[in-house]
Amino acid sequence: MEERKVETESRADRADCAGQEEVRKEALSDGMIYDRYRKKESLNGEWHYAVDQYDTCIGAKWYEENRYDEGGNLLPVDYSFDEWDTMTLPCSFNTFDRMFLLYEGSMIFTRTFFFQKQKEDERVFLKIGAVNYLCRVFLNKQYVGMHKGGSTPFYFDITEYLAHSNRILIQADSTRRGEQVPTTVTDWFNYGGVYRDIEIIRVPAVHVKQFQTALEPDGTFRNIRVEIRLSEAVSATAVLTIDELSIKKEIAVENGVGELVLEASPVLWSPENPKLYDVSLSCAGDCVRDRVGFREFRVKGMDIMLNGGPIFLKGVCFHEDSAADGKALTDAERVEIIRTAKELGCNFMRLAHYPHSERMAQLADEMGLLLWEEIPVYWDIHFSSKETYRDAENQLCELITRDFNRASVIIWSVGNENQDTDERLKFMSSLAETAHRLDHTRAVSAACLVNFAKNLIEDRLEEYLDVIGLNEYCGWYAADFATLPALFENSHPKKPVIVTEFGADALAGHHGTITDKGTEDCQAFVYEKQTEQIRKIDYIKGMTPWILRDFRCPRRTAFTQKYYNTKGLISADGKRKMAFDILRDFYHSMEP
Repeated sequence: MEERKVETESRADRADCAGQEEVRKEALSDGMIYDRYRKKESLNGEWHYAVDQYDTCIGAKWYEENRYDEGGNLLPVDYSFDEWDTMTLPCSFNTFDRMFLLYEGSMIFTRTFFFQKQKEDERVFLKIGAVNYLCRVFLNKQYVGMHKGGSTPFYFDITEYLAHSNRILIQADSTRRGEQVPTTVTDWFNYGGVYRDIEIIRVPAVHVKQFQTALEPDGTFRNIRVEIRLSEAVSATAVLTIDELSIKKEIAVENGVGELVLEASPVLWSPENPKLYDVSLSCAGDCVRDRVGFREFRVKGMDIMLNGGPIFLKGVCFHEDSAADGKALTDAERVEIIRTAKELGCNFMRLAHYPHSERMAQLADEMGLLLWEEIPVYWDIHFSSKETYRDAENQLCELITRDFNRASVIIWSVGNENQDTDERLKFMSSLAETAHRLDHTRAVSAACLVNFAKNLIEDRLEEYLDVIGLNEYCGWYAADFATLPALFENSHPKKPVIVTEFGADALAGHHGTITDKGTEDCQAFVYEKQTEQIRKIDYIKGMTPWILRDFRCPRRTAFTQKYYNTKGLISADGKRKMAFDILRDFYHSMEP
């Protein structure tokens, strides 16, 4: 009976392993620390793993490693951590072994590591770059905390949990749940696992939690704002240094917060000249640094402006998806993605539909590519739920905190293709207000649907956005191309529009007539007609066709799809389709 009771409690406890303690120990955006270029000790590598389909680890408390009863008798256990098979993390477990390809649920990862304190007053943080979707962490038989959201980094102060010899255990739970962000149905593959870096970071007792710097969007191109926040509400003096600009300035810090606006004459960052400066800040015994580009991005009337001049955003969408690695892309893959986008003629890329790796924005800074970054408020999530909103807002705050210093990022998107209801308007307008409050140097947008009954751009959310994102699939889902010029003619937006999605499926190497769906010829024809019309519309200030590369999607079962969304200009195995050349020619024709 006791064993059956344990199993029953395990299932009942699936969503909450520690009651109020779990809520109290949830990692949120205010627990993030500034960590770029800090010295880190990696826990990447070989981890023992086991599928835990019934969440027995949580329900039966494997993490406590209770092997003896009160009388000292050895008990049977249902785990053997150090005898499990191993997986190299980071990894999307679905791509690790074919038998896990369609698995969704809990997987347990564990390893041991040694630790030695270096300074008496140091604080030690565990950073996990991303776990899809729900993550719980245990260290030395103690519950450290949990995190929701499959695409943003989170941090735990593990100083008090550490010993000389340590066992860490991570639960990665990719279960789709209705209250989550995203919800149960998406149009991409639900990769599970610990798929970004796992790192230990040592910092002083008083350390820099937040360090933000950017050019003020005031039209002068001379005013650099710096804001810092310390881990404690202390008063101190911070010193900012930018050697290349001959800057060494003191910043007064009161109650742990300091800010300064200083004059400089930086070379402005742009896709054509991605100039970066080494910036360092020291305060209260801590020192942090970054590589920062200074540029001004503004929306002025119906124009999108970069460094004082209008710019047309020549872009493409991209999913964080690799045939070999799932969401655990390598830097070599990311560099190739950016290189290919620039070959296409892009100055812009939409990272859909969730936060991609922070390395993507860092590389875009270095290589010169503007970015749209997005949170997965996707389709019909639970807009009336306070907990769902809290989850979405936290993901947005984590994303903005993580990438604030990236010159390449110019737009925060609060969602994609959500029907215009009262609950959705309240939910997404609140997200837009949060983005504006946290960051006045970028635009806020969302990818909206067309009002098909009227065939025009019409969405109450537009009032809260700086740029309107327009998803339209004329020539594909709306099969009659005549709807496209009518859509543009019927619409009279008061803000600039980016056509955030259009496209057509095509199986690489499969040909036919221009009306044969799923052929390269049909996809190419859609691109020809779309670019022909978009060129004529003054209020369209950018476009990101759907999509650069094919990506896995369980909803796509046609013979021309084979469980992939095949709207890519490039197939998953790297074959370029006819439409690639059409878009490349269009973008290069727009060059001065």
